Amino acid sequence: MQNARKLLTVDEAAAELGLKPRTLRQWIWRREIEYQKIGGAIRIRPEIITRMIEQSTVPALEAR
Repeated sequence: MQNARKLLTVDEAAAELGLKPRTLRQWIWRREIEYQKIGGAIRIRPEIITRMIEQSTVPALEAR
């Protein structure tokens, strides 16, 4: 297996987003975030976290 991609646990992904793991688990339960289910384990791809951050960025207003 070459350079296996690192999948994040719920706790790791929540830390990246600055959220409580409980919040992220609620998003998973409501299917508000993409995730991988491997056996009984829930994992989140780092790209998903990056995309969420980029999509939720609010641009600054232009100076008047």
